Amino acid sequence: MKNLNVKTFLVILGLFFISFFLFSNLIIGNKSFQYLKSLISSDTKELIKTYIFPYYKISQQEDNHKKEILEKQELISSLKMQIYQQHNSSDFLAIELLIKKNRDDIKTSESILTLSNNKILKKYNLSSGFYSGILNKTPGSGYIDFHQGNIIVLSSRGVLAFKKNIENTKENFKQIKNNISQFIGLNQFSKQSYNDLYHWFSLKDLHVHQNKIFISYTEEIKEDCWNTSLIFGDMNYENIKFKKLFSSKDCIHSIDNIDKTFNAHQSGGRIITLNDKHVLLSIGDYRSRFLTQDVNSVNGKIIKVNIENSQYEIISMGHRNPQGLYFDVENNVIFETEHGPRGGDEINLIEVSKISKEKIQNYGWPISSYGEHYEGRAVFNKTLYEKYPLYKSHSEHGFIEPLKAFVPSIGISEIVKVGTNKYVVSSMVDKSLYFFELSKQKKIINVERVEVYERVRDLKFNNNQLFLFIENSASIGVLNFN
Repeated sequence: MKNLNVKTFLVILGLFFISFFLFSNLIIGNKSFQYLKSLISSDTKELIKTYIFPYYKISQQEDNHKKEILEKQELISSLKMQIYQQHNSSDFLAIELLIKKNRDDIKTSESILTLSNNKILKKYNLSSGFYSGILNKTPGSGYIDFHQGNIIVLSSRGVLAFKKNIENTKENFKQIKNNISQFIGLNQFSKQSYNDLYHWFSLKDLHVHQNKIFISYTEEIKEDCWNTSLIFGDMNYENIKFKKLFSSKDCIHSIDNIDKTFNAHQSGGRIITLNDKHVLLSIGDYRSRFLTQDVNSVNGKIIKVNIENSQYEIISMGHRNPQGLYFDVENNVIFETEHGPRGGDEINLIEVSKISKEKIQNYGWPISSYGEHYEGRAVFNKTLYEKYPLYKSHSEHGFIEPLKAFVPSIGISEIVKVGTNKYVVSSMVDKSLYFFELSKQKKIINVERVEVYERVRDLKFNNNQLFLFIENSASIGVLNFN
């Protein structure tokens, strides 16, 4: 009997607590119980939340914390936008070049971004020094590479800096003194595009191999006449004295040219190592489309440059604006990415075993493309299509088909390898990464798109981590593959 009374008491006590739990939870969390809530003092509510429902209190605190972070981020973005609106692009260019001249440290700050596949991207904002962009007037564009465990970063205006540990935000990027301004400087950077929207002229890529550092840029070979050139120097952390490695004798005039059109964003400039004696350099057509099919021109080509004597050889042609290069040593192939016109961005495969002076591998531009000329097949474009037809087949016209064509365009940029027959390509317009695999038949399979929400200009894969240069915030992103 005694045991029964104890059991009954425990059951009643349990029911009391369950009822109290449900009743309190309804009062705290449900708007339908406003009258009952009004009967309970604020102090009593806080006691119930703190001691009876601590999870609710913690959740509420987390929500408030997230709200505060979002409000701060919105405030910062608003302040930046006000600053941008009060200054023109020349101001940002002047500030960046002043920071370069003074060799000021480049500060960083860390933030976290959750990508569309729920992976975490750590972002390290270059909060000083990277002000002047290539497409966007601001913030700054840039490129990344590695040397002896240090991460090297280059702005599109020549700020060159390094640090050991990207995750240590207390450690600043230290600038490296250099003579880049002898090759391209304020006079060239200040020359605007036809509508004054963009900076057309800039540094195009950074590449470090062993103890050499290479930089490509849009060179003003003659007054208002441009092409893509290459400088290099011995890598050190005090003072790098660059010298010319490659420069074309020919250039494209920004006004006086055959097609009466010019765009220095179509300049290519990507650099990779082929072997210890040669680097590869991509060169765009600057919108002089006819040059891409001319074997006597370097435009619209991938060229192999001898580091010892500056001699070059064309290894592929028929490219519009080559933005990405990667030499896959294991498969003995070179991946090349390029911007199409309106649609038709491409991933191409250059087979190293087929590189030949007698028969240059040809990828078809501007005869074949899966894109269209700007403004499409309007009446006023009839002559343009007659000259550059953009056939929707490459192979039928004697050209090599792309591994993949993107229609619409994604603003394709760099490509790197991240595993056995696994690769990733970045995009600027689409603000995404595209992971894919290469089959035994050399076909692209298992494509996965991952949104990054910002323009991605450069990629590097180092120590099982993917590094991104992100333009909208002038940040270096780090995606861990461990």
